Amino acid sequence: MSSSIDKVLQDAVDAGAVPSVAAIAADRNGVIYEGAAGPKAAGSDDPLTVDTHFRIMSMTKMVATAAALQQVEKGTLDLDAPIADYCPEFADVQVLDGWDGDTPRLRAPASQATVKQLVTHTSGLGYWFWSEDLVKWEAATSTPNVLSGSNVVFTAPLLADPGTQYIYGINTDWLGKVVEAASGTTLDVAIKDGITGPLGMNETAFALNEGWKDSTTPVHVKGEDGKWIDSGIELNQTPEYWAGGHGLYSTPRDYIKFQQALLGGGEFGGVRILQQATVDQAFTNQIGDLDFPAAIPTADPASTHEFNAGPGYKWGLGLLLNTQDVPGMRRAYSGAWAGLCNTHFWVDPTTGICGSIYSNFLPFVPPEALELYANYEKALYASL
Repeated sequence: MSSSIDKVLQDAVDAGAVPSVAAIAADRNGVIYEGAAGPKAAGSDDPLTVDTHFRIMSMTKMVATAAALQQVEKGTLDLDAPIADYCPEFADVQVLDGWDGDTPRLRAPASQATVKQLVTHTSGLGYWFWSEDLVKWEAATSTPNVLSGSNVVFTAPLLADPGTQYIYGINTDWLGKVVEAASGTTLDVAIKDGITGPLGMNETAFALNEGWKDSTTPVHVKGEDGKWIDSGIELNQTPEYWAGGHGLYSTPRDYIKFQQALLGGGEFGGVRILQQATVDQAFTNQIGDLDFPAAIPTADPASTHEFNAGPGYKWGLGLLLNTQDVPGMRRAYSGAWAGLCNTHFWVDPTTGICGSIYSNFLPFVPPEALELYANYEKALYASL
């Protein structure tokens, strides 16, 4: 089995589709595949492995969501409560309702956004890379984007009234603040005490430990000659807040433990982090008649290509859900998500497997990388 998957990875590196790639998969009994191809850093002799540290970016979101769901189970957090009950400053967030020249026109939202709307990306908050309006707003107000690690990002406006649209955005950064208010501790501690510690995820954290510098792959970009180079891009190592939306570093071998816990209905290695009923809700449509957009155009081509999920997708609690079987791949109501620097994971409860694939480069989801991800998944399912 592994040789066919190994070839998929190596062929993609050889073709220049990705600078390097690591992949891993598990069933309910343990890891069933791990492999990697290419160098840890472009031009180096040091190989990438499943123990390499990656910026997992938005794969952080499901971990932060699990931390919030733990507070729900403890009775310290109500998903249906207004966000402002936990973060009073959220009451100041308004809706961007157009422009007077370069001046943003703001108004009060039609309703108070709830914590659940943060979990489901239906609060109205967005991200600059998928919103021309937010690109313009950041420029007009001299506000940095969310990757700055600065608390000023929480002044960003809503792009729609709460509950009216699915808009992918900084919801989980706000959710991290809610978790801190509900738990009485900082998000890094809530996640370490509630998730990464119990699951033995000792290679997952919000800041690069001193010993991890040598085991971390850089964020690659293509140089003018079309060859991969180290971009020098790095996340703020001393941020003003811990980013529930994108802040974690992890390794494929570490994060698969979290995926296995989701696959196990909240339990992995004899440790339970969530109740089965809570996990079931995560894999259930939570946005009703709203749809995850079939295509999301880019507003920042250096950060991302257009994102084409296609039709028939919903959102659960922190997870993208395909409502139909994908031929030769994941079954209906698998839960998945990805990170901006090109890391992707899925959990398929019907088949009983979970998998993930990792690289670190920009922009997000170029067609040739998407082809690799699909080829990996097809080769994995073909081997089962």
